[in-house]
Amino acid sequence: GTRQGINDWKRTGYGGPCAPIGRHRYFFKLYALDTTLALEQPTKAAVEAAMQGHILAEAVLVGTYQREH
Repeated sequence: GTRQGINDWKRTGYGGPCAPIGRHRYFFKLYALDTTLALEQPTKAAVEAAMQGHILAEAVLVGTYQREH
């Protein structure tokens, strides 16, 4: 399953990028855990602390986007 935390807009869930003009890269960190984290609307720091000792594998997905105008 998945869990979502509080984003930069102080809301739960993914807000998506809003890039200025030009080419940009977006990095998504993915983790496989050996447990389900029992957190309700956690901050990034709370998620990272709770994951310690439970990470089985991790990967980084890089996406690109170019805004013309």
